[in-house]
Amino acid sequence: MVLTLTLREAPEWNSLRQRAGAKGKVMSDRTVSAARRYTVGEVARLAGVTVRTLHHYGDIGLLVPSDRTSAGYRQYSGADLDRLARILYYRDLGFPLDAIGTLLDEAARDGLDTVAHLRRQHRLLTDRLSRVQAMVRAIEKEMEAAMSGNELTAEEKLEIFGEGYDPAYEQEAEQRWGETAAWKQSQARTKQFTKDDWQQVKADMDAFNARLVEVFRSGAQPGSPEANAVAEEHRASIEVFYDCDYAMQRNLADMYLADERFTKTYEDLAAGLAQWLHDAIHANADQQG
Repeated sequence: MVLTLTLREAPEWNSLRQRAGAKGKVMSDRTVSAARRYTVGEVARLAGVTVRTLHHYGDIGLLVPSDRTSAGYRQYSGADLDRLARILYYRDLGFPLDAIGTLLDEAARDGLDTVAHLRRQHRLLTDRLSRVQAMVRAIEKEMEAAMSGNELTAEEKLEIFGEGYDPAYEQEAEQRWGETAAWKQSQARTKQFTKDDWQQVKADMDAFNARLVEVFRSGAQPGSPEANAVAEEHRASIEVFYDCDYAMQRNLADMYLADERFTKTYEDLAAGLAQWLHDAIHANADQQG
């Protein structure tokens, strides 16, 4: 199984998994017992996640360590490592943690062996890959049209943005903000974007949304260091397009709740996320003075 971990740590992690499942088989010139246990620090380092993340996974029942020391410290088995590998795999595909738990628990309940589980992962990945490839082709077509000065037809825009696309959105946006400095700055900046720039913007957006959901689900409260970091990352993502001070960011946060279309964007990621992000942005701005 190919694991989505940090590139530097992936070989060591695979070696660790092999040793964990060796059941006494000689690996790297030494015999490792199948009963080998790993501390939370070891697992965090190898997986490229924080100890806090592993604690959170345990608290919500997603990854409960198989054992504890007499002092109460968590200990993870080879089977736990395999489950974490699958958790990270699904997380990198964009699945929310509750959905990941359901997938893994269903697989265990149905008695899926490793091959059957890998087949399910392969099917999910290829289905998502097909959708992503279609989106990439559509975005590339839109970028080519924009750079050549050709206006896309309504049918092409529907193909790019999907069923949620409404031509009235563009007209409304220009009518509301077309004379603002932010709109003009955004138009000027995006006209200079290359294909690589847009790909980076898309990758950064996906990564931010994943971190946003993770921090929200961790139980971090608005105004906490974790929530403030997300609020600052949100502001930085806006500044790719136009200058965004805290007053501007507050306005955006208010719009996320005032306009149901923006609210739905965040609620589709996680229920309650729109309100949480709104509160986190305001709390961070308050602390910044």
